Amino acid sequence: MNTGSDDLGEVAVAVDEAKADGHVGEEGAERGLGSRAPEYVKERRLLHLSWQVGVFVIGLAVVAAGIVMLPLPGPGWVVIFGGMAIWATEFVWAQLVLRWTKRKVTEAAQRALDPKVRRRNITLTVIGLVIIGVLAGFYLWKFGAVVPWKIKDQ
Repeated sequence: MNTGSDDLGEVAVAVDEAKADGHVGEEGAERGLGSRAPEYVKERRLLHLSWQVGVFVIGLAVVAAGIVMLPLPGPGWVVIFGGMAIWATEFVWAQLVLRWTKRKVTEAAQRALDPKVRRRNITLTVIGLVIIGVLAGFYLWKFGAVVPWKIKDQ
């Protein structure tokens, strides 16, 4: 992906095709693709490149913190998507990834609200809880309230 042109002081900015055709997306006032850096930063190639490096490093630190939070306590996925949002202020690829993710999350939410899917999920949850209850009841009947590593007679 080329972030600039060969002429000094000139920066190429990707344009959302739907906006170029005059069609407005589902969200209405959705901004086009491209850098959201201030105009004075975009006018100077070296400053804009420094801006992009800074945005990338900050986004990378936030995404890395989110990845660390996945196995540890903390809102890992929220932080990862926050880092992606930081990247999306400057990079078209991150904007496209966030749009795709938002679309998929919206579709999943709509599917989850479907009555047939909700009934299936509730049924599977109840079956799982019954199985866990039966196994816990069998364990308590067989061994009593003793932790497994202290059971002497097996």
